[in-house]
Amino acid sequence: MSELPITTTRLLDQLQDAGQQEAWSRFDERYRPVLTGFARSLGLGDADAADVAAWTLAEFLREFRAGKYQRGRGRLRAWIIGIARNRSAMLRRAAARGHPSPLNSQADVPDDEAGLTIIWERERQRVILDRALEELRRTTKADERTMRAFELVALRGVPAEEAASQCGISVDDVYIAKSRVTRRLREIVERITSAYDEEA
Repeated sequence: MSELPITTTRLLDQLQDAGQQEAWSRFDERYRPVLTGFARSLGLGDADAADVAAWTLAEFLREFRAGKYQRGRGRLRAWIIGIARNRSAMLRRAAARGHPSPLNSQADVPDDEAGLTIIWERERQRVILDRALEELRRTTKADERTMRAFELVALRGVPAEEAASQCGISVDDVYIAKSRVTRRLREIVERITSAYDEEA
């Protein structure tokens, strides 16, 4: 997976050029997992959530290149949420009419912009954390026991004493590992977030 140093604003500038396939790939890589999680949170099954993500990205690109999205009139997030919301509603209506589509009837689906924005932000933060963890694991200089101790304590909620026993290190070393790796993870999260945050 590629790094995400290019801001969303720069990606939008590059998307104006239909020949910029790399910009489209980066945009797709950045937003497809957020959109898929967003659609799942609206009660759609995996296949329909993937449909919503693909449809939303394609529709956004079409409308963007047609000049319908104007940065000064609203945030990119709101535009994308609107497209995804409409597609999700269409699939939910189709399911209600008897077309087979796995829906999570337990999903609490908000109908207001504030509620949808909360869902979007939650999914965006999840994707950012997943990418940061992936980069951390790929680039860390910490040894395997340090990383395992961090993951047990910070990500899985295992008590420090148990993590120390599993990793063959002292409890103090577990806390040191957690502190050091958390600091590095925070740096990666901040860098990736800054790429997402520069939305017009």
